Amino acid sequence: MRIAKVWVFPILRILIFVAIAAALVKLAFFAAPASGDDEVAFPTGELVEPQVAVSVGTITNDVVVDATVVSDPAAPVPATLAGAVTTVDVVAGQAVAAGDRLASLRSETPQEPLVAADGTVTERKPIVKTAVITAPVAGTVTSVAVIKDQTVVVGDAVAQVAPPTFHVTGSLAAAQLYRLVSRPAEGSVAITGGPAPFPCTSLTIGAGTSSSSSGTGETGETAPTGDASGQSVSCVVPGDVTVFSGLAAKLTIPAGVATDVLTVPLTAVEGAAGKGVVSVVTADGTTEKRDVTLGINDGTTVEVTGGLAEGDLVLEFVPGAAAAPQGDCVDPTTGEDLCS
Repeated sequence: MRIAKVWVFPILRILIFVAIAAALVKLAFFAAPASGDDEVAFPTGELVEPQVAVSVGTITNDVVVDATVVSDPAAPVPATLAGAVTTVDVVAGQAVAAGDRLASLRSETPQEPLVAADGTVTERKPIVKTAVITAPVAGTVTSVAVIKDQTVVVGDAVAQVAPPTFHVTGSLAAAQLYRLVSRPAEGSVAITGGPAPFPCTSLTIGAGTSSSSSGTGETGETAPTGDASGQSVSCVVPGDVTVFSGLAAKLTIPAGVATDVLTVPLTAVEGAAGKGVVSVVTADGTTEKRDVTLGINDGTTVEVTGGLAEGDLVLEFVPGAAAAPQGDCVDPTTGEDLCS
């Protein structure tokens, strides 16, 4: 037993380790190739660009703008007579009704004396005129520009009166202007935590400016009306709707509805307004560029008014265009990629 423990068992362990090492070396460097391994493998998959069929649908073109409720600006009340201020009847901050007196004016115009034939001179009294300046509308006097005994000329501001009315103003992005094929006369305003959405009349769209202001709020601050990169949009809040200056709002401009028209995704069209180009899939599977005319769009789908027929297949994405942003990366108003 002593000989077995000293010589036999150690030799057997060494032989087992050598056999294992030899087997591993053979598997690693001298394994026979499997049957067919000498054949060249080729990929069998095929990359197919997504296609979409031209279909009939309805497009509702509502342009939504971030907006703000702003007090209508105070209007200056001009002097209607050149003369002196005899009374000032209001102070800044005072509420007035339409027709309330703001100030009184008086003027005296001297007259040449009358000279009789016998040389008698008769002095004549000056011509005296008076005027009462009244508030043109109900509102609040924001400032008083004159003091008693001050001399004014016609057109000088006597005071400023801010009406208790409001308008909603916002800024349209340049891309949104293409969606306004028609210019509606009113929009719809929704205020978070405020009244139900209400119509906003006298809708106007004009050039935006980065430094302009559209009015003075209840605390005297001014609110911006536009953006240098786009167009300002505003509309009048009805008098029976309770709002406050500075409230954030969403202004929805209904820019048209097209029913039962040919539609394709905007991603399929190079261009989004007036004219565009799509890649049409032909019968043999190739693609060709085709000019199309476009109608309104809702930011996702566009109306095709010419160049395609129902059922035509087009590439869903313009070849070579960057991938369209998805989900939370898309601004629902402008379609802008917010994640880039």
